[in-house]
Amino acid sequence: MAVVVVTDSSASLPAEHVDELDIVVAPLHVLIGDRAIREGVDPVDIDYAADTVTTSAASPGELRAVYEQALMLSGGDGVVAVHISRQLSATWEAGRQAVRDMDAADRVRLVDSLGAGLATGLPVLAAARRARAGAPLDVVYDTAVTTSSRARAFILVNRTEQLRRGGRLSSAAAFFGTELVTKPLLHIVEGRLELREKARTRSKAYAKLVAAAVDAAGEGGAAVAVQHLAAADAANTVAAQLRDLIPGIRELVIAEFGPILAVHLGLGAVGVLVVPGGCA
Repeated sequence: MAVVVVTDSSASLPAEHVDELDIVVAPLHVLIGDRAIREGVDPVDIDYAADTVTTSAASPGELRAVYEQALMLSGGDGVVAVHISRQLSATWEAGRQAVRDMDAADRVRLVDSLGAGLATGLPVLAAARRARAGAPLDVVYDTAVTTSSRARAFILVNRTEQLRRGGRLSSAAAFFGTELVTKPLLHIVEGRLELREKARTRSKAYAKLVAAAVDAAGEGGAAVAVQHLAAADAANTVAAQLRDLIPGIRELVIAEFGPILAVHLGLGAVGVLVVPGGCA
């Protein structure tokens, strides 16, 4: 058997990657009033702008069950669990509590991806590919940690109201005094979502998004992901520009944001995730 890689549903990995690499995914929860929906498991019909819609992490008990399942699948070789940034979700902390309660805690390694969406998903892919190649637990863990540290995430949103309401945006949001006439470009810094810059028009905002991604990719090739929420045309346009502008692009994934992130980002959001040097 081989080391098994676990992540949570906020990583937004396309199903074909999950199936191909035998990645185990723990569902997080969308809360609608008193109803809890497991992302990726239960049917979803959500008004993302509604005040009554929130999100929550998986519980320590739920994560323990997932880790134990993965450990069994690994035949005891071990588990590497790569989760959404602890600055954005309680998932990593719930995972830490889960591991403390396990008999085989020394065979389960937790990684804070310092990101969200495919900024978590790309490190998961890197680690899972190493695991598939037969790498031992320490190597798979180190791959997830180093890939997470190299990943860069940039997100263009229409409005910051949902982010501020959910407490996911740093104090930089106080500068959005003219939000209706500016388009905010955000980035993730050490696991926190912060303002990078603003643009007056949507077209200029997209140009800044592409420029930031190209600069982050560098000259040595990169793995790139483009995510969106109800903005497929814009995402495909951004992806085409990145194909042309990033030399030796090694991998390009296009996917929608899942419900967990969609609740906070809102309709029309487009994100670009870059890993300089690519995923192993």
